[in-house]
Amino acid sequence: MRLRSTASGHQLYKRMLGEVDPKAKPGDIVAIYDRFDAPYGIALYNPRSLIALRLLTRGVGAFDPEAFFNERIATAVTFRRKILDLDSRSDAYRLVHDHGDGLPGLVVDRYGDCIALEFYSLGMFKQAARIERALKLQFPQARFFHRASPHTQEMEGFRVDPNKGTGTRVKENGVTFIVDPSTGYKTGFFTDQRENRAALLQFTKGKKVLDVCSYTGGFGLYAKKLGGAEEVTAVELDPDAGAILKMNANANQVRIDAVTADAFPYLRQAAMNSKRYGVIILDPYKLIANQEGYALGRQKYIDLNRLGMVVLEPGGILVTCSCSGMLSWDEFTQFVRTAAGSAGRRVQIFRKSGAGPDHPFTADHPEGEYLKVLWCRVL
Repeated sequence: MRLRSTASGHQLYKRMLGEVDPKAKPGDIVAIYDRFDAPYGIALYNPRSLIALRLLTRGVGAFDPEAFFNERIATAVTFRRKILDLDSRSDAYRLVHDHGDGLPGLVVDRYGDCIALEFYSLGMFKQAARIERALKLQFPQARFFHRASPHTQEMEGFRVDPNKGTGTRVKENGVTFIVDPSTGYKTGFFTDQRENRAALLQFTKGKKVLDVCSYTGGFGLYAKKLGGAEEVTAVELDPDAGAILKMNANANQVRIDAVTADAFPYLRQAAMNSKRYGVIILDPYKLIANQEGYALGRQKYIDLNRLGMVVLEPGGILVTCSCSGMLSWDEFTQFVRTAAGSAGRRVQIFRKSGAGPDHPFTADHPEGEYLKVLWCRVL
């Protein structure tokens, strides 16, 4: 397969394709050459996708897929276990983070003995059995779950059959979470916020804490069980996630006021009722998924932060998050600045953070730095 043009990154788009071998099938591992017939690399091929080639390696030598996946996954696991020493803090963490671990189109999360594979490409989906064999070498007792969003399945041209199974309990810094990788959003529990949940604890003692878009209660549970919060209210629109949140509270023997509601009207009503909180966490789903949704997503980020600031007591702490990969740090900071002006509040930003170190990103794929967290004191 030959390229018409190349790029600095590991994603090659349809427009870059030149001569295509007619024997190449969607999802195949293929050798690619540049327009001068020089070896370029080994890639996953899918002519149906906008990203036609996902580069696995540079150069075109002898390529053994089994050895490749064994090596890449072993390297990823060693980083989490030996270098980051995550097993000492949790049995739930990300094992493979897409481009960050040299496996584009694949995310793997560990939850105790459950391992969830989320596929973003047809090529990786077709390698599922090989990936599982490689993971079995590291986790012999693992049970596997397959995930892919409906959008990905439609765009890439594959179908993941639901594999229902029993969930499990995991512990993160002493906090228990019930996780079922066969249901819920993404792979079922967000390990990317681990360090941010722990960092929250210094601000919550004796405070009224509001966890907005709480999902299954990560921040709120930390605040109540470990952070000495006076009271915690967790607001989540998804009733299934809210049900797990209540189970998590019971599992940790803490009391949390779990509210099933949309964040925007809930915060407006709280402002009308003159409610005030000492600490507020805003952790919405991806509000900007593509360029077409930018304007609406921008307004939602601004409105959500404005509403949060209105119900914060003077000197209160706002932890505001964005998981929109295409949104830059500067843009997110500007949204918060605009929200502060609209709310008539003075905001000190004293810290920036992102996903935990088990979510690495590469220099040529900055979208991998998707999670942005601003820590603010609202005066």
